[in-house]
Formats: sequence, C-alpha cells, structure tokens
Amino acid sequence: MNAIGLIAVGCGAALGAWVRWLLGLALNPLFIALPLGTLAANLAGGYLVGVAVGVFHMNTHFPMAWKLFAITGFLGGLTTFSTFSAEVVERLLAGQPALAIGLASVHLAGSLTATYLGLLSVGATRIWS
Repeated sequence: MNAIGLIAVGCGAALGAWVRWLLGLALNPLFIALPLGTLAANLAGGYLVGVAVGVFHMNTHFPMAWKLFAITGFLGGLTTFSTFSAEVVERLLAGQPALAIGLASVHLAGSLTATYLGLLSVGATRIWS
C-alpha cells in the first residue's frame, strides 16, 4: 500500500459514489417498484468493468494507480451490492417474493451480461484462453 494507491482508490470511489447517488436521485422516483438508479449503476458498472479489465489486460503499460482509480475506486463506488441486497430484502419483507427474485435476477444476469459485453466491445473476450 502506498500514498498514490490510497489517493487513486479514494478519489475514484468518491466519484463513483457521487455518480451512483445522482443516478438514484434521477431514476429511482420514476418507478417505485424497481429502483432504476441502483440497477443503472450496477449495469453500467458491469459494462465498464468489462471494458476496463479488457483495456488494462491488453495494455500493460498503464500504471497501477490508473487501474486502482478506475476499477477498485470508481467502479467500486459506482456499483452497489449492499443497496441491491437491501432492496431485494425489502421486497421479501414486504411479502413480494416474486418481485424480489425478479429484481435479484435482473441485477445478476444483467451485470454479468454487461461485463461480457464490455469485454467484447474492446475485443478482449479471449484474454483468459
């Protein structure tokens, strides 16, 4: 651990959290049954982490601080497993198990698909073969 890494992660996380908060403010009121801000943050984060992993894997000259800023910091701050979990459990406690399962399924399948599409969009789907 070093000062540059701490600054990179901290600055990235702050920016990502602000974007997530703004998405929630803008999108969550649109459809109360499905918190669209959380979903948008997780799907966008899934796509962008695919892009970032692909780009950083194919371009090894990037300094570690950029990887820490982008993936650990910004995308870690943008995406939110804790809020997603709370929203799913909230639906369960409200007696809406079908909605809870649907919400969890959309987040999981959507995020995994978005990550794959991110890798695909930068031509990085074969980086682990």
